[in-house]
Amino acid sequence: MAAMRRPRQVIECGDFTLRRWRGENDFDPAFKLIEESLDHLRPWMPWVAHHSEESTRNFLARSDASWDSGDAYNYAITRDVTLIGMCSTYRGTDPQGRIMGYWLHPAATGQGIATRATAAMVTEAFALPDVEYLEIVHDLANISSGAIPPRLGFTEVRREQITPPAAPSDSGTDVIWRLNRPTVPPNGAVRP
Repeated sequence: MAAMRRPRQVIECGDFTLRRWRGENDFDPAFKLIEESLDHLRPWMPWVAHHSEESTRNFLARSDASWDSGDAYNYAITRDVTLIGMCSTYRGTDPQGRIMGYWLHPAATGQGIATRATAAMVTEAFALPDVEYLEIVHDLANISSGAIPPRLGFTEVRREQITPPAAPSDSGTDVIWRLNRPTVPPNGAVRP
């Protein structure tokens, strides 16, 4: 049986790096990153309401198992040796599609890091043979998250009502963006 292809575990992005989570070894810096970002994340991330040392340990353990199974590829975003955010790509309900997510420490926002990290993940995801499209989902009111997909060529494909809204600042409308695998015609020119 052939081994499953996976994305690179370390992706250099110039002034920052994406790297696979290192399980329990990452507990202290991951917990600190989340703790320092709680006020920034609370309006948009429902999981923040249940944040604890145990939930962080469970996330890191699930990250290892999910990477091994191919269900999710979770990355720490690091600058030098400091964690500044997280990003991931994971299987959706359609086996040909993957969903992408990202967030940053408040001190790392406004520098193009989330856009460049997501662009690097797009490249890695489309290097996998079974990925035909990628999606990004965010609440309509989350303007910062919503700015990234169009910068990377994603197209808004639909909006869905979420009742009740998942997080405190959510409007209750999820915006779903999609990017299809680029095609290469016989002449070699890439078309989206």
